[in-house]
This record gives sequence, C-alpha cells and structure tokens, in this order.
Amino acid sequence: MLDLPVVNAAEKRAKKPDWLRVKLPIGEDYKRVRRLVDEYKLHTICQSGNCPNMGECWGAGTATFMILGNVCTRGCSFCAVKTGRPPEYDEDEPRRVAEAIRLMEVKHAVITSVNRDELKDRGAEIWYQTVVQVKEQSPTTTIETLIPDTRSNWDALERMISGGQEVVSHNMETVKSLYRKVRPQAKYERSLEQIKRIKDFGKRTKTGIMVGLGEKDEEVFQIMDDLVEHGCDVLTIGQYLQPTKMHLAVDSFIHPDKFAEYKEVGLAKGFDFVESGPLVRSSYHAERHL
Repeated sequence: MLDLPVVNAAEKRAKKPDWLRVKLPIGEDYKRVRRLVDEYKLHTICQSGNCPNMGECWGAGTATFMILGNVCTRGCSFCAVKTGRPPEYDEDEPRRVAEAIRLMEVKHAVITSVNRDELKDRGAEIWYQTVVQVKEQSPTTTIETLIPDTRSNWDALERMISGGQEVVSHNMETVKSLYRKVRPQAKYERSLEQIKRIKDFGKRTKTGIMVGLGEKDEEVFQIMDDLVEHGCDVLTIGQYLQPTKMHLAVDSFIHPDKFAEYKEVGLAKGFDFVESGPLVRSSYHAERHL
C-alpha cells in the first residue's frame, strides 16, 4: 500500500492541488452542445451537478442527459442537484432527449435522473420510453443509464432497465461507514441488491464511488469485494469536491498515485474495467466501459 502525502483540511481550504485544475469550457463543439441542450429544454447532470469535466466532455460533443426534471426528492449531503418537491414530469421529454441525441450524432449516450420517490413507479415509465425512443431515432447509438435507488421497488427497476440499454449503472457513492453522513436516505445493502438484480437481468453493471470523504483504504477495498460479489463489472473512483459551502467539506485530496493503486487493486479483485483518477466521474469516458 502506497504511503503518500495527504493534503489535509486546512491546506485544502487555501488551495486545491495542481492535479485538480480543469480547462474552462470553450470551442465550437461546446457551444453546439449547449445550444441543443437549451433549445430542447433539457437538463444535464453536467450542469446540475457542477461536473468539473463539462468543458472536456461538451467540447468533445458529448453530454450526460438528466431526465425527470432537475429537482430531487433526496437530500444527499454531497450532491449539487436541487432538493425539494419536483414538479410534474414532462411526458414529451423522451422524444426531445432522443431527438437531441440524434442531432448530436452521439455514438454512446449516457442518461441519468434525479430520484423521484414520490412517484409510484419511481419514474420507470419515462426511463423506459426515453431509452426506446433513443434507440428508434438512433439505432446505432449505445446507451448507458445511470439509475437511482428504486427503494426495493423491483418491478420499477425491471421496467427501467428493459428498454434496450447496454449498460446500467447505479452509484454506491461511498463506503458503508459513511452512508448515514453522505447518503442518509439510502441503504448500502439495498444498493448492492439493486446492482445484483441488474446483473441477474443480463445487463452490464457499473457503479461509482467518491474518495476524500474520510474513508480508509481498507473500506475502499471492502466495497470493491462487496461489489464484485454482487456482480458489478465496472467501477469508477473519483475525488469528492465540495459543490457549495452548504455541502460536506472535503476531508482530504487523494494523490493521483493512490488512484492508480485503487485501479490496480480493483482489477486484481475481478472488475472488468476500473476508471480511477481525481477528476473521474461516473459518466467520464463512459464509452470505454462498454
């Protein structure tokens, strides 16, 4: 195990490490993606989640679409997406998402959503219709869906993942000991069970976790073991970044060499693919995970 310097809490408030610097969004491809997102009145997790890779991904002509609105029923302490009572969902949204993906000529589309716990089907029908319509308009486009916790509504889960997508992702977000602090409305075992059921349905499975929240190495290795046992194929690991002062503070900035170690350990434990780095997010370089 690598013995690396840790950037502590006092240092992090003064200055982020050099390895967390990102380029500003520029270029014609970036402008084109932004224009289409605005024109079709779509939401992206890139914007709502303050993703540090927005400039790179949009500049490459890709974006992660967020369906079912931009207000979440959960109040996770790490997430920049708005929390509250969502408005009625838009039944025309699947068509608009599909048309935007067709116009962007996206080869691999990533679609996610807020949690809609107030809906009996958790938004499953909109999920299903979105995937189906993307496939109808762009038959050669492969799809990854990053789905929320269905709170053990397994009928809703099956509908969500039966539209024809190639990859289904559900993020664990953090290690078990930090769930109450990071994901107070989620359950560690329930998310593992959801991943197992996705695998049993025959889908390629994927999840993502953040580090820098106070977890220990042995806890990271334990969640790797748990995920492999429950049939997870792909793991992404990235640095937690505090979106606003109202969210959880960063405990430490993890050195890039530690991320390299996590990748090596994860592959040795049995994952097909591990994307691990300070700026990695669950949909970063998603086309590689297929």
